[in-house]
Amino acid sequence: MNHPPELPAPQPSGSPSARTNNVFSGPNGIRAGWRALIFLAIIAGLLAAAGLVIVLAAHFLLHRPPRFGAASLTPIGTAISEGAIFLLTAISARIMARIEHRPWGEYGLPARFAFRQNFWIGTLIGFFAISTALLAIFFMGGFRLSGLAIHGETLAASTLAWAAAFAMVGLAEEFAFRGYLQFTLTTGMGFWPAAILLSALFGLAHAGNPGESKFGLLSVVCFGLLFCLFLRRTGNLWWAVGFHAGWDWGQTFFYGVPDSGMAPYHNLFNSAFSGPQWLTGGTVGPEASMFTPIVLLIVAIVFSLVYRENQYHPLGR
Repeated sequence: MNHPPELPAPQPSGSPSARTNNVFSGPNGIRAGWRALIFLAIIAGLLAAAGLVIVLAAHFLLHRPPRFGAASLTPIGTAISEGAIFLLTAISARIMARIEHRPWGEYGLPARFAFRQNFWIGTLIGFFAISTALLAIFFMGGFRLSGLAIHGETLAASTLAWAAAFAMVGLAEEFAFRGYLQFTLTTGMGFWPAAILLSALFGLAHAGNPGESKFGLLSVVCFGLLFCLFLRRTGNLWWAVGFHAGWDWGQTFFYGVPDSGMAPYHNLFNSAFSGPQWLTGGTVGPEASMFTPIVLLIVAIVFSLVYRENQYHPLGR
């Protein structure tokens, strides 16, 4: 005699299955979108608190409103502003690590790899990449160097100061856009959809730079996607941090050219551009030159041939 198949008993509302399949939580805990929003909310709260402290300090100690923004890059100003970004995102990620019960290093900056081989290889390739872009512009008659801009003790001090400042730029911007958020959104939508979204936001974040252009912003998005490739193949952000620092150090300090529309300060060489904007990048600098996306594409191809395996696996994915 045949018996009808038994149907599974309905799960009580307080059971594990019911708790892990709703709009707020899934098999891995709080869903990725909510975790990202909590992270951003923590940053917003910390930023509001820090802003209030700055405003009150300026009012009572300096007796004037604080000033934000700058027309040119300086080592101290860059280190302070980027250091603040890194501190805010690192603290917020640390809070999320406690909530999610995982090591902070899983979000892209494991301490055991800090400033080791991948960082220095990335730094050298970043400097070589900006040098290649400027060399191409030079051969097209659009760029020239006209001698040293600094000498003596200023040269040594500026070299070290800019190196430290751009290491902080690499840490801050890579972790802000490809650290916690890339990790978290990857678990929700997959690596490359998250990379495309965050790279677009990376470009949008540069839109307020003085002298920036649409093609310059497109190049910033290309940088973001390249940095995501570095993360995907190496498993952490140290290669990307090094490349970011090496490119910016070469661009701003060594060659003395504008960086995303920002004029350099205490740079090593005096330089000049001449020619159409598509060649030189205009007020933006070489990042808006047609040669920058070409150089980045070449770097991506060569990097992919050397680093063939994906090493980035959030939650084992």
